[in-house]
Amino acid sequence: MIEDGKFYFIKDSYFQKINDKKILLNKESGNKRPCYYCFKDKGNPNILWLVPISSKIEKYKKIYKYKLNKYGIVDTIVFGKVNNDERAFLIQNIFPVIEKYIETKYTRNNMDVEITFILQKEIEYKANLILSLAMHGKKVVFTDVKRIKKILEEDLKIIYKYCFCNSNSI
Repeated sequence: MIEDGKFYFIKDSYFQKINDKKILLNKESGNKRPCYYCFKDKGNPNILWLVPISSKIEKYKKIYKYKLNKYGIVDTIVFGKVNNDERAFLIQNIFPVIEKYIETKYTRNNMDVEITFILQKEIEYKANLILSLAMHGKKVVFTDVKRIKKILEEDLKIIYKYCFCNSNSI
């Protein structure tokens, strides 16, 4: 069961299916990365939104400062602690997924990796704001979230149809 406010890794099959060059791809170097902060879509709880996190704090602080000077506000990057280390939550790289593409939950010492409730609310508030703009055609994120969400909704229809058909034959 996928939980809001937790971190997950994504299966490679997702990236092959979606084929979006703007999504931060899996990297193998002994550690799985990136990991993604997860929360459910407000309209369809079967759609999950993933926000990549990065340890490249200085890089994203420069981008943040540039955007702040240019626009006066920045809702596409949030900074916060994960495992007592500062991380950048890259709302600008947000994308949707469904459960079948989730590989594993990010844990440390067999415990879920968690963030503060206040940080969760900030990320989700800003992400929902940005998603609303993106769904109305504004270019505020790198990924084509509308196209990807549509692909995933079609995937869900096939899954539901398969489950419904198989449950009738039992």
